[in-house]
Amino acid sequence: MKIGILGLGLIGGSLGFDLRSQGHHVLGVSRRESTCQKAVSLGSVDQASAEISLLATAEVVFICTPIALIVPQVKQLIAHLSATTVVTDVGSVKAPIVKAISPLWSNFIGGHPMAGTADSGIEAAQRHLFVDRPYVLTPINTTPTEAISVLEEIVRSLGSKIYHCQPEQHDRAVSWISHLPVMVSASLIAACMGETDPAVLQLAQNLASSGFRDTSRVGGGNPELGVMMAQFNQQALLESLQQYRHQLDEVIHLIEQENWTALEEKLQSTQKARPEFVE
Repeated sequence: MKIGILGLGLIGGSLGFDLRSQGHHVLGVSRRESTCQKAVSLGSVDQASAEISLLATAEVVFICTPIALIVPQVKQLIAHLSATTVVTDVGSVKAPIVKAISPLWSNFIGGHPMAGTADSGIEAAQRHLFVDRPYVLTPINTTPTEAISVLEEIVRSLGSKIYHCQPEQHDRAVSWISHLPVMVSASLIAACMGETDPAVLQLAQNLASSGFRDTSRVGGGNPELGVMMAQFNQQALLESLQQYRHQLDEVIHLIEQENWTALEEKLQSTQKARPEFVE
């Protein structure tokens, strides 16, 4: 197939590697000509251009831009496409995107590969990024079954685990396990930086090891992406943040009351629950 990728960063570049390895002809578009040249030289795409018209012959197009650019870019893109072209995106928020694009393009399917690293840009792209990772698809009642089948086949070929859900369900779920952790992790780093004794702060930085690395990783990621998560999934994120604040208040109360038995019970409960989220 001819497959287009609009946005040649970590996700777009990684998609290109895997799709080309399966024999697809991959067309890439990026705003920067230097990124286009890099993508071709790395072998992520067969052809690349800063002109969106390059994707006119694509049978499937993946929109891999930042969340805020997805809808504007699709509006520009569809003027160049055949009516049969399947369009999908990889944004971490689905409801507002699906709501905006579905009336414009019947063959649009919201998508979200739950894969990535702390790095960004075409240089961070890697092969087999999506193997054994969840890949969420959010078709709606009016989405043609043929378009869904085409996209499912491609996603399955990446080695991903496909999940279907409503766009709103997706946004609530990722607010808990993706967007909330970013805000919690960032708040952890900010709280540590609030230490007023420079010697203690320096000591803490010197002693930080795996525990701090694990809990702070996503808070040290791309700030632009974090802001877009909050902006486009505001209500669901606020609800999860408020519930998290309630849990923190409860822990503070237990420690203030020196209720070690209740605190241990809480920690036993979370220890038991964690494997349900991560293996």
